Amino acid sequence: MWIYLNNKFITDEEAMVSVFDHGFLYGDGVYETIRSYGPRIFMRDEHLSRLFRSAAEIGLTIPIPVKNWGDILQEAMIRNDLGTGLRDAYLRITVSRGVGDIGLDPGLCSSPTVVVMAKPLLSPASHLYETGINVIVASTRRNLPSALSPQIKSTNFLNNIQAKREAIAAGAFDSILLNWEQHLTECTVSNVFFAMGGKLRTPGLECGLLDGITRMLVIQLARELNIHVEEGRYTVDQLYRADECFLTNTSMEIMPVTSVDRRPVGNGKPGPLALKLREQFIAMRGRYGNTLLSR
Repeated sequence: MWIYLNNKFITDEEAMVSVFDHGFLYGDGVYETIRSYGPRIFMRDEHLSRLFRSAAEIGLTIPIPVKNWGDILQEAMIRNDLGTGLRDAYLRITVSRGVGDIGLDPGLCSSPTVVVMAKPLLSPASHLYETGINVIVASTRRNLPSALSPQIKSTNFLNNIQAKREAIAAGAFDSILLNWEQHLTECTVSNVFFAMGGKLRTPGLECGLLDGITRMLVIQLARELNIHVEEGRYTVDQLYRADECFLTNTSMEIMPVTSVDRRPVGNGKPGPLALKLREQFIAMRGRYGNTLLSR
């Protein structure tokens, strides 16, 4: 595997980061994960915009201009034989504060560490879209937004990891986290939607969740299909009474949820809105891709 590390591509055997890197020491950094559909990098510009926004929120200057990132991502795909008709790409960009002496002062680090990894995308098993998945409501609470903004896609993921550990222990696909007011927020790496009475609902950003790229697209698609969408504050009880539920993120797109805390959602099968939106999502992928340049 070829890794982009600080201005050059090297093999994974050569790719080393210092033990004094503040990303390793303190989780001081930001990241984005992007995917391709064949040669098309999906929502590239939106992901890069969020990366730069996250970095700005923590006072981190990304040393590579936005205009250069397309070429870097494309070369990462080419070098790793990805972005073909047979192999979609999973692209992970990480930017840490960089190497510096031990201490919390960001000024101890002279320059950020930049890493780009490109791997074959591992999509969820196809049968899960037909059967749906089970989730639990975690006892772990989402970070308080006034303590750490959820709009920062940070490399410090311990809050989500604790909730994921709960899901694994319960034999569930994932966990839904509540906020400080007991309102729904998001899962560990995805956003949550549910439907009641033909209306689609999703927690509002004010509840303390990341503004997912796929979340934004699903809201847009739903409105194009004349499906009423509400963003607001919702409780676990409302989720228990939902007619259907699904999760969204970049890699799994739209994934139906058929049970929450071992309670069936609706009739225990993927719902019509999830199926309709997934069909529409698949049909519109080409509208939001950046094509890989010639090899």
